[in-house]
Amino acid sequence: MMKEIIKNRKAPPLAFDEVHVSHHRVWLSDIDQFIELNNGRTLMLYDLGRVPMGLRVGLSGAMRANCWGMAVAGACVRYRRRLRPFEKFEMRTRGLGWDERFFYIDQQIWKQDGECANHAVFRTAVTDRNGIVPTAKVIAAIDSNAENKPLPDWVQDWLEAEDNRPWPPQR
Repeated sequence: MMKEIIKNRKAPPLAFDEVHVSHHRVWLSDIDQFIELNNGRTLMLYDLGRVPMGLRVGLSGAMRANCWGMAVAGACVRYRRRLRPFEKFEMRTRGLGWDERFFYIDQQIWKQDGECANHAVFRTAVTDRNGIVPTAKVIAAIDSNAENKPLPDWVQDWLEAEDNRPWPPQR
């Protein structure tokens, strides 16, 4: 994580919906018993795309200035291709849009042969000691003139399914 922060601290600013591209490699500590990238480790690796993207869109500075934190409130992941030890891959991270409470981040991992290995959408929230910070306040704090675009239908379908999912789950 520190490598990505240091590497991107002077990267040019990025609009919320522009793509942050990073390159990584599957290490032995990332694999499971099937000698491939572990699904849980994939979620951790996606942090290596979201954090530098936040730095580049100005979110990190606003978070420090306001003593805010960041939380993942949900994820929808599709795994399609294996990634083996020492295999290089490209991660692509971009903002899809937001609602009153959450930002939606699209992330993809692409193999060197051009195949998409997996794809995820994260529902994220900026938080303070009182809970979730409204997205309008966050956008104002990063001094962004970002235009919110409608979320794709498939993301809205996922969110509707989440709204219908019972919480807390039955024991």
